[in-house]
Amino acid sequence: MTPNQVTATRIAAAFAAVALFTFFGDVLATDIAAVLLTVAAIALDGVDGYIARTRGLATPLGAQLDILGDRVVENLFFTFFAVAGLVSLWLPVLFFARGTLIDLLRGLASRAGRSGFGERSMLETWWGRALVASRASRAAYAILKCVCFCYLGLLLPVARWHTDWLDLNVRHALLLVGQILAAAAAVFCVVRAVPVVWEGRRYLGAVEGKLPARGATAVGGIR
Repeated sequence: MTPNQVTATRIAAAFAAVALFTFFGDVLATDIAAVLLTVAAIALDGVDGYIARTRGLATPLGAQLDILGDRVVENLFFTFFAVAGLVSLWLPVLFFARGTLIDLLRGLASRAGRSGFGERSMLETWWGRALVASRASRAAYAILKCVCFCYLGLLLPVARWHTDWLDLNVRHALLLVGQILAAAAAVFCVVRAVPVVWEGRRYLGAVEGKLPARGATAVGGIR
């Protein structure tokens, strides 16, 4: 498989997992299948990059598709769990806003010739690369999201159950664990965004410096 095909496969796996959680959330077999698909959607995130590096198939388009895959997967799951009432609606909003800002800065950096995770990365500080580009950070973030998605998916039947036979305190405790996992993923998401915003601010300044002064007439008389 090519890296782009792997990216498409993990997006499809994520949609399939959410579909199983949605329509067959009370069946143990489909819950297990959905969890396996969730794990596959997260694990394949590292496979496409590995294939691209080892086979010399890395391309600018592939890098953008990889980032798109990340956005689709995490936004899909968090939006679904927010609609299901397991997490706050503000959680997917946070991920949407964070992803939009980071992609904007990466796009501006790419236009300046800075992209990827190597020597030409937009991250020049050691702490920025450690938080964002290191294998430890990326693996920890992927594992945290995987655990969070799988737990919340398995928690869906609990959220639907009536509390006449399930102790209310136990039910609340189970739901609280899911919210803690989601909050931890959100915190990790924001922390990993800090270096990108800090080092990417200079590209915003570079773009602003090329804009005409306020009130000036642009080419063709259009203001």
